[in-house]
Amino acid sequence: MPDVSPAPEYLENRTFTDLAIGETASLSHTVEQRDIDLFATVTGDVNPAHVNPAYAATDMFHHIIIQGMWGAGLISATLGTRLPGPGTIYLGQDLRFHRPVSIGDTITATVTVTEKKAPKGDVTLDTVCTNQHGEQVITGSAFARAPNEKLRLLRTVLPEVRVARHSYLQSLIVQASAGAPVPTAVVWPMEAASLNAALAAAAAGLITPILIGPAARLKAVAQEAAADLAGHRIVDAADPAAAASQAVALVSAGQAALLMKGDLHTDDFMRPVVAAGSGLRTARRISHVCVLDVPGQVRPLLLTDVAINMTPDLMDKADIVRNAIDFAQIIGIAQPRVAILCAVETVRADMPSTIHAAALCKMADRGQIVGGLLDGPLAFDNAVDAAAAAIKGIVSPVAGRADILVVPDLEAGNMLLKQLTFLSGAEAGELVLGARVPIILSSRADSAMTRLASCAVAALVARSRS
Repeated sequence: MPDVSPAPEYLENRTFTDLAIGETASLSHTVEQRDIDLFATVTGDVNPAHVNPAYAATDMFHHIIIQGMWGAGLISATLGTRLPGPGTIYLGQDLRFHRPVSIGDTITATVTVTEKKAPKGDVTLDTVCTNQHGEQVITGSAFARAPNEKLRLLRTVLPEVRVARHSYLQSLIVQASAGAPVPTAVVWPMEAASLNAALAAAAAGLITPILIGPAARLKAVAQEAAADLAGHRIVDAADPAAAASQAVALVSAGQAALLMKGDLHTDDFMRPVVAAGSGLRTARRISHVCVLDVPGQVRPLLLTDVAINMTPDLMDKADIVRNAIDFAQIIGIAQPRVAILCAVETVRADMPSTIHAAALCKMADRGQIVGGLLDGPLAFDNAVDAAAAAIKGIVSPVAGRADILVVPDLEAGNMLLKQLTFLSGAEAGELVLGARVPIILSSRADSAMTRLASCAVAALVARSRS
């Protein structure tokens, strides 16, 4: 079979002897947000004019601009890959900056040979960067030593680089910080991570923590963690079970509007919550939901249920969907698209999860589930990727654009969450819904961002009920 693959791309240079006065070459690039992020990450240039939209709005250009030296980098790339090309030694550069460069601008760097000096092979080149309107943004002169040996090299394939920005979760934290702190019963924060999470949420204006545990030990933990407990209420409790019961009592008395798990097992934390007569149960099934900020995704993903219901039946799943839709609306998704995930896209008698998916969709059609658009069964790829859905011939307002992902059981959900977190760099805000108050169900492996974001979304839910 003939080789139909595209020809490899090579880099070729111009030696000092070959170079002619007036010879020119160009390289163009359209600026994206990731260019600013990568340049700032590599150089440490976090000038707020480049990375802080709120500050940039007040600056002279009124919006984010890319770092000036990024343009110089484009000039360097032109010298090293186009003219003179591989083997060039960059000796010096003078630059003048004339206009700002914004996201969406297409910048073309052009170098032109203006002088040659033997015997070392030194050359001077006029350098200019122009935008898509032909306006000069950078001008100057470059000084380089041209190669004396002809080279033709295969272009190096660069590694894929992902920018994990998590701007959606950060926006939720900012939004939640604008309201009044929510009184929160923090159960057994007896190690540094859970205690610091509660205090960080308090410092961000999200919660007013009520710390429940043995007072003496709690103060010792705070001392080891260099944390300041001044001004924070402490409720003495001898053990995790007593601390969880104290927290439920505080909610029942109206002294707390949130529950937050510390360093205790989930079963011990949830037992008094779900107990008959706790006053925290509602007509809804209790379920877990997390809002995921996944690098490369243009919208957040809500994943449910990955922590509470192990093998939910049809009616359990109906409440899981209702809880997730209510939560999505609270965080600003007016009519969330709900994908009922399965391993396949067709209903099969030997796969009960596909029958559940079809039944849930029919329940939505008949008004038993309201507020969202449901479709299923859908495989994960068809739920989140429009191209994958198109290949399978799936025509749906949900496929490829899902906001909520409903997993078939806890095992599938837990593995999916951890894959997205540990392999894709996702961060999450997590909480438990269906009780009279939102519940922050932290895990020992949660990052500081996840803990803070969980407090933020819980505060938003609690305020929506007040």
